[in-house]
Amino acid sequence: MKEITTNKKKDLISNVDAVHINKKTGLIDNARQCPSPNFDERCSDDDMSLIVIHNISLPPNQYGGQGIDQLFTNTLDKDEHPYYQDIHHLRVSSHIVIRRNGEIVQYVPFHKRAWHAGVSQFLGREVCNDFSIGIEMEGSDFEPFTQQQYDVLNAVIVSLLDTYSSLKAEAITGHEHIAKGRKTDPGPFFEWGQLSEKLDVVLPAKCE
Repeated sequence: MKEITTNKKKDLISNVDAVHINKKTGLIDNARQCPSPNFDERCSDDDMSLIVIHNISLPPNQYGGQGIDQLFTNTLDKDEHPYYQDIHHLRVSSHIVIRRNGEIVQYVPFHKRAWHAGVSQFLGREVCNDFSIGIEMEGSDFEPFTQQQYDVLNAVIVSLLDTYSSLKAEAITGHEHIAKGRKTDPGPFFEWGQLSEKLDVVLPAKCE
């Protein structure tokens, strides 16, 4: 897959054990912050009971560029790539993206409601945005993710579970599982076994 180079490599997580969430702000201390306007308030700060894993690459199957930041901040140029013609108008976001090199980019504080799940249901409850945290892995349905991404993802999830008591390791699943027939991510190359082993649970969680 084509790699897009960028000279912005600040704030990389050099020690995955050092992921720390400020509960007051809902932000990861050493993540790169790229605030998205695409969020709103949760009905309750304590109503966080699900973690949803996604994948994303913009342009499709190209990594390292600014397309993800631009999509989540409503600044995507529809003329930059043919694919953008159909998505530049979308108003979407995720709480964080974990890029191929392990960089964490945060768009929405965890206690706010990001717009990542769309039409969805988990254990009979619809509108998963209301009660979930969205984590995007930079990647696609067509090739493996990097070990750096898994290491950082594990560290982020452990920190989330430590910070928010309403979250449980048993309630982690993929976009494809809460939006069956509509979404396919994080896809067949996502290694759920890495999370299952780290957290000592069987994942992905059953959604029905």
